[in-house]
Amino acid sequence: MGTLDLSGRRTAKAYGSSMSPRPLLPSWVRGYRRRWLRADLLAGATVTAYLVPQVMAYAELAGLPAVAGIWACLGAMAVYAFVGTSRLLSVGPESTTALMVGVVIGSVPAARADPSNFAATLALVVAGLCVIGYFARVAVVADLLSRPVLVGYMAGIAVLMVVSQLGTLTALTVTGDGLVPEIRSVFEQFDAVHGPTLALGTVTAAAMIVGSLVLPRAPVSLIGLVAATAVVAALGLEDHGVRVIGSIPSGLPVPGIPHLDGSTILAMVPAALGVAFVGYTDNVLTSRAFPGETREPVDAKRELLALGGANLGAGLMQGFPVSSSGSRTAIINAVGGRTQMAGLTAVGVTLLVLVALRPLLEMVPAAALGAVVLYAATKIVSIAEFRRFARFRASELVIALVTLVAVLVVGVLWGVLVAIGLSVLDLLRRVARPHDAVEGFVPGLAGMHDVDDYPQAEVVPGLMIYRYDSPLFFANAENFRARALDAVADAETPVRWFVINAEAIVEVDITAVDVLESLIEDLEHRGVVVAIARMKQELADQLEVAGLLDRVGHDRLFPTLPTAVAAFREANPEDG
Repeated sequence: MGTLDLSGRRTAKAYGSSMSPRPLLPSWVRGYRRRWLRADLLAGATVTAYLVPQVMAYAELAGLPAVAGIWACLGAMAVYAFVGTSRLLSVGPESTTALMVGVVIGSVPAARADPSNFAATLALVVAGLCVIGYFARVAVVADLLSRPVLVGYMAGIAVLMVVSQLGTLTALTVTGDGLVPEIRSVFEQFDAVHGPTLALGTVTAAAMIVGSLVLPRAPVSLIGLVAATAVVAALGLEDHGVRVIGSIPSGLPVPGIPHLDGSTILAMVPAALGVAFVGYTDNVLTSRAFPGETREPVDAKRELLALGGANLGAGLMQGFPVSSSGSRTAIINAVGGRTQMAGLTAVGVTLLVLVALRPLLEMVPAAALGAVVLYAATKIVSIAEFRRFARFRASELVIALVTLVAVLVVGVLWGVLVAIGLSVLDLLRRVARPHDAVEGFVPGLAGMHDVDDYPQAEVVPGLMIYRYDSPLFFANAENFRARALDAVADAETPVRWFVINAEAIVEVDITAVDVLESLIEDLEHRGVVVAIARMKQELADQLEVAGLLDRVGHDRLFPTLPTAVAAFREANPEDG
């Protein structure tokens, strides 16, 4: 952002033009290095061991056949690799969107009649909304997502994931709409819990959790799934009521557009908006958390288009809405993956698994998939982050906790919206009552500094340099005026010049302009000259249009604090 020099001209900006055209292909394709291939192939093969059981479990979480998770991830990963801007992000079925899809399927009659067709159509509607959002420039929403919102949101999702698997792990029919009713339903039927299913699921989940602590890089979810399948086969537990996945269609689905009538598609738009919003925020937050070795910035706007492309691929492959997976992205990063070639490798390996190991997949017990969901839930909760927020600032901890509770009480979408609203209110609170300072000279230290920070600071008699550390707008304009007048009233010597150090005032609204004019009038009535120093050109343009610079006088506009001090001393030589 430019500042004024002595002649009032704008100084050069530190950033370049953003008008250059964007290439169609992502940078990893255009600049791929042969030396990256080995790391990408290893990362892709490794993440597949986590991906296959995870996406099958998330499909069950959404109320769909387990194989739908594999179909969805194949289409999503293949498209994202060439449209997305993150080098490491792993897209595909994810717990949050799977939960939301499951809720929609359970509440819409047309969805219950043909859930697979409905879910595939929902993915295409999500894709369309993402493309609309791309052209409507709604990517600004990504900047409203703070770290406490993410941590609280993920903790809430973890709780919902656990509760969603109570029926799978107990072989009960869980009823109720909401967290508490579902838990109550389980307790009311507790005497009907199927013992072998519960034992298999809890032991498998515990083994995965302990195994991840002992061998953090081992594919514990795959090992646990294979072990549980072997136990079921060896002991004949299927004959004792332990449910397995069952028949999986051979081959791959033929890509195509699912068929639903127009009224049903219109009815799913609100749900699709929620899925698109949550999926997009998840994509942006996860991709920013894993910038990769090159630390190439993620294009938040293009990520909307990339999410739309991923859902288009998932829908055409008869899958369901997808987002990004933080756990799988972390694995790719930990193994040393460099680019989306790792994702394309995972697509190829997953195809081999689907074709060559289909009989084994059909024998996987549903309780083991529930155990995978439980294990995944433990990996997305960060108690350490809650502790860090508490040490840093109480309001950050409150935002995280409120997000957690809101996700549990009012649902995923409204929980995130509540959290964003709370974050904005907290920001307004801090900006509406910012720090201010009267500045003076500190012996042995260059520049001018806050006299509260340096008790030895010396102010220039008769001159007050006042700094207000915030843009001026309707919420803090009166506070600025009151504190400025209080500073003048509390000065040890009568103030002759009041210089506003505007380095932090980068923006004003019309309310602030009126309040500034009122402050100038009040100070002039007291015989105080008002001047402005270190003003950005953008602020100067706004005040010029408002006529305020003419009111102050262009001879009272200074590019630096030393020039303002020199002008005061020249006008008041008797003060030395």
